[in-house]
Amino acid sequence: MTDSEQWNRSGASDGAKPGGARGGGDPASRGRTTIADGVVEKIAGLAARDVAGVHAMGSGFARTLGAVRDRVPGGGRSGTATRGVKAEVGEVQTALDLEIVVVYGVSIADVARAVREEVISAVERMTGLEVVEVNIAVSDVKLPDEEDEDEEAESRLQ
Repeated sequence: MTDSEQWNRSGASDGAKPGGARGGGDPASRGRTTIADGVVEKIAGLAARDVAGVHAMGSGFARTLGAVRDRVPGGGRSGTATRGVKAEVGEVQTALDLEIVVVYGVSIADVARAVREEVISAVERMTGLEVVEVNIAVSDVKLPDEEDEDEEAESRLQ
């Protein structure tokens, strides 16, 4: 019997790794993964927007500037997903600050709770980071008869 046949039967090794694996340890532990603040901000922003009762993200001024930027050629929509979201990302944890506009008539406490749950779930599931804090600032209430700033900015720029 050859040395390799002996190794396969007994589990004894002369330094080779089972199955021909190279390096040491679990492949998932070889190296580091870093996640940019903007990635966490996009995930959180999209999750928050999906909650019933959230009309928009960010302050009125930020939304107006965003609407103008979106209409400028090359302005893109990349800022839309992160509008109203600020993330601080560490190696294993993250903290988030969100600014939202709620629809008139909904319970702000219920909307904030739902936003917090959705954001934590999405960020932790997609990034593996522990969300230690989600602070929510309600900056406005969208009344049924109010025009959106986005629509207002569009009419001024035509």
